[in-house]
This record gives sequence, C-alpha cells and structure tokens, in this order.
Amino acid sequence: MSTLARARCRIGAHPSALDAALAALVLGCMVAGTFMDRHGPDGVTWGVRAPDPLSLLLMVLGAAALAFRRRAPLAVLAVTGGLSVLECLTGEPRAPVVMSAVVALYTVAARTDRPTTWRVGLLTMTVLTGAAMLAGPPPWYAQENLAVFAWTGIGATAGDAVRSRRAFVHAIRERAEKAERTREEEARRRVAEERLRIARDLHDVVAHHIALVNVQAGVAAHVMDRRPDQAKEALAHVRAAGRSALEELRATVGLLRQSGDPEAPTEPAPGLDRLDELVATFRNAGMRVEVARADQGTVLPTAADLAAYRIIQEALTNVRKHAGADAAAEVSVVRAGTDVEVTVLDDGTGEPAPDAAPDGGGHGLLGMRERVTAVRGTLTTGPRYGGGFRVHAILPVGSRTDTAQEPA
Repeated sequence: MSTLARARCRIGAHPSALDAALAALVLGCMVAGTFMDRHGPDGVTWGVRAPDPLSLLLMVLGAAALAFRRRAPLAVLAVTGGLSVLECLTGEPRAPVVMSAVVALYTVAARTDRPTTWRVGLLTMTVLTGAAMLAGPPPWYAQENLAVFAWTGIGATAGDAVRSRRAFVHAIRERAEKAERTREEEARRRVAEERLRIARDLHDVVAHHIALVNVQAGVAAHVMDRRPDQAKEALAHVRAAGRSALEELRATVGLLRQSGDPEAPTEPAPGLDRLDELVATFRNAGMRVEVARADQGTVLPTAADLAAYRIIQEALTNVRKHAGADAAAEVSVVRAGTDVEVTVLDDGTGEPAPDAAPDGGGHGLLGMRERVTAVRGTLTTGPRYGGGFRVHAILPVGSRTDTAQEPA
C-alpha cells in the first residue's frame, strides 16, 4: 500500500476530525476575506479592518455548522444558506459567509442522488443569487452578485462529479468481486464434476472385479476338497482379478495427485482394444460370453472409447449379478455411419446367481447413462421380449465432416 493510500485510510478513519478541520479552514478563509475591499479606488485592494461583529458571528455559526455536514447535509445547507441570506441583507460591507453555504451544497451533491442535487442546487442558487442582487451594490448584474451564482453552481457540480466517481469505483469493485465469486463457483463445480467422474470409475472397477473375485472364491470353496487343482486355478483367477483391480484403482486414484507428486499414472485408459481381456475374465468366471465386432478397426475418441469399455464391463457385471447362474451374454460392436453401436444382450431369467454379491446401490445404469451423455451419445436399456436384458449405446465417432472424408 502506498503512502498516499495509507494517509487516506487514516484520514477516513476519523471523519468528525476531518469535518472539524475543514470547518476551521473555511472560517479562516472567510475571516481573511473580510480584509479585502472590493470597492477601492483602484479596484480590489487589501487592507486591515475589523469585521462587523454580526458578520463575524454569522461566519462562526456557518463554519460551526459544517462540522455536522456528514450527519445532516440538508439541515446544514439550510442553516448556512439562511446565514448567507441574512449576511446579504444586513452586512455592509458584505462578508463571505456564502462560502460555508457553497461547501454545504457540495456535501449535499456528493452524498445524495442526482435528482436531489438538481432540486436543492437550483433552489440554493436562486435564493442566494436573488438575495445578493436585491441587497447588493447596484447594478443588480454586478460581478459581486453574479459570483454567488457561479460559486454555488461550482459547488453543486463538483459534488455531483465526486458522487459519480465514487459510484463508478464502487460498481467496478462489485463487478470484480462478483467475477471472483463466479470463478470460485466454477472451480468448485469442476471439482465436483471431477469427483463424480472418478467415483463412477471406481464404481465400475470395484463392482466388476469384486464380482469376479466373489465368483471364483465361491468356486474354490465348492471344489476345494474334491478337486484341489480346480480350486487352485480358481484362486489364481482371484489373485489375478485382485491385482487387476489394484492396478486400475491406483491408476484412477492417481488422477488426484498433484503435478509435483513423484508418481503419476502412465498406463492409458482402457478401451475397446482390451475387450478380449475383459471378456476373458468373465469366461474364466464361468459365464458364456460371445463377441461380435464389425467396427472395421474404427478408432474412437478417448472419452468415447473409455465409455464403450466401461459400458460393456458394467453390463456384463450386471448379467452376472442379476441374470442368473446359467445366463449367457452377447456383446456386439458395430460401426453404423458416423456412430459406433455397442450392444450387450443376455438371456437370463432375472434370478441372481447363488454366489453373486448383493447389489448395494443400483448406480450402474445411471453411471452408464452419464458416461454416454458426456460424449453426446444415446443409451437404451430395458428387458427383452421373451426374457433377458438389453443394453444399447450409440457413441459418435467424430464430426460428420471428418466421417464424410473417410474412404468407404
């Protein structure tokens, strides 16, 4: 903060002392003005003369009223204006009591609105100028009489300019504060969206791998005594599923790391290129899954590719949870014009497998819908005629212009 700014802060902290100092300054100027003789033989001259007692009293009263100009600006203007009119009618030679009225009019213009300034300013100028012309030295248009009109107009104009500047600065400050609040709200909104996205990723990863671990653990417990080799194989699948879950959790949670952290996820997000690995985990768990692909090597955008992978993962997990122990699933990925259609069908009865984990939240379909909406696609889910469930997602490959340029 500069020296001038600190001085303004200290002065603004004591407004009453500032008004008292201003009143003393105005009184000194008015008293000094009484030593000026405007009717000398050579024009305006300076001399030493004692002011009239009544004029001195009016000057003291007018200056004392200015000490209360912030508390009651209109009342102070009325008092100083009345004292100025009284001086015009009785003072000879005239003392500059009108100076206190000019300061009071400036205060009214600076602390009220523009309509009030116009009304009060015109009334003050008319009354003071009329009194000066009626009781002042002839002719009525003498420079001394017109000076009252000029000084009152200057006071009102200066006060209105100060008020306008103060309002302008206040508006700029409010706009800056509002912009700061808007930036903070936008940052909080983006953080909330990022947390929601990471929560969906965690849900997909945990639900898929925990379901597989639960299935393989049940198989191992069932054949432990009679077929230990098969139990060992099931436990190996449990270990592989757990390791895969830990790796994906580490990669997902690694997105929360700061830029300066020593470790950061380097493995790319899963996509349709890992579809065979995903299907193999379900086949190892005993589920019959058929895959049909007619996407002709289409490369999806990263977000759409991840969404397609997660939709298939969640749909197959739901098949294991809800479609029954003997349910079979069909996965198809087909290129259709500017889109890629992902479909997962099952022929389940709706009865969950005996060793399936209970569904704790029912957010899988909601997560799939949010993912598809995020990449501007469409999702359709519902039961099939004759039994089973159908999940159908349409994901855009890219803009239509880019698609039209691709070879047939």
